[in-house]
Amino acid sequence: MTIAAVRTHRLSAPLHTPFVTALRRTTTVDTLVVEVVDSDGRSGFGEAPQVWQVTGASVAGAEACVRELLAPLLTGRDADDLQARCAQVRGAVVGNESAKAAVDVALHDLAARRLGVPLVRLLGGTALRVPTDVTLAAGDAVDLATAAGRRRAEGFTVLKLKVGTDARGDLDRVRSVRAAVGPDVRIRLDANQGWTPREAVRVIRGIEDAGLDVELVEQPVHRRDLDGLAWVSDRVDLPILADESVFDVRDLVEVIRRRAADMVNVKLAKCGGLQPARTLLDLAAAHGMGTIVGSMMEGPVGVGAAASLVAAHGTTAVSDLDAAWWLAWSPVTGGLRYEGATVLLPDAPGLGITDVSEAKVQRRG
Repeated sequence: MTIAAVRTHRLSAPLHTPFVTALRRTTTVDTLVVEVVDSDGRSGFGEAPQVWQVTGASVAGAEACVRELLAPLLTGRDADDLQARCAQVRGAVVGNESAKAAVDVALHDLAARRLGVPLVRLLGGTALRVPTDVTLAAGDAVDLATAAGRRRAEGFTVLKLKVGTDARGDLDRVRSVRAAVGPDVRIRLDANQGWTPREAVRVIRGIEDAGLDVELVEQPVHRRDLDGLAWVSDRVDLPILADESVFDVRDLVEVIRRRAADMVNVKLAKCGGLQPARTLLDLAAAHGMGTIVGSMMEGPVGVGAAASLVAAHGTTAVSDLDAAWWLAWSPVTGGLRYEGATVLLPDAPGLGITDVSEAKVQRRG
């Protein structure tokens, strides 16, 4: 059975609440959905989110990569030879990891649909329920405490607090959130590269001394400052989670070599898809590093693939799969749902996506 077509769908959907970090503020998900169609008319879907400040990927750039290079490469090829197709995608272009991830996921989704099994089954797992944290967008201490109380009431037990916008006030922000949710909720911090190494050590030591029971601190310093990341890791007790510092295997090898972090956050749009993500998770585990799988600000297609990976592969800590929860409405029919702090994967072939609404996206190809 051959690949008959590769199509692209531009998508923009509003968030119910602005998403604010040390790097950016957004009120929409802007992304490219890739559809790979076989000669029987079955479709597999993948997603390439636009995240200028992290991956540098744009909808226009991802679409150009897919339409001009990856689509011609795949069209007419054997749809069932998943390993070969994914290897072609990985080797076809330098960079463009979001575009490659979208096609990689679409190929996996199509393969699972052709077998009539959920994507998680194709990846070697059976679970359809995956726990997630939820992010508290950056803000002042009062707003964060209010949001934390709401998220706790909605059933979330792991809160990721965005910090790094103002190092002098971050300790007060954490203290305020802890007071609002009590001792039974886990709090993790994400500075999104917002601190200098000295600020990071000062803030984290303050948190430790105050006994605020923080689980981990994600990406405290600039992604290229591995010496600074290692310097911070060596001077604090809390686990340090590398995110933006690790896109691919070479990045992770360097973090491991320098002992720069205790954990790694693996994201499909950073590393290029499900197969590279599994390699990163295995490498981290082999070197005793903790793991989570995260997502960019993306929709049910991308988050569904990430959640399927977690369900099949497992991680050492609760993963960061709340991105589609932020959407005011879903731009696709079918796919995952949220039940409190749990991602519910559909018991349906592939990702369970049945339609990308023509009323909500622009279709090309």
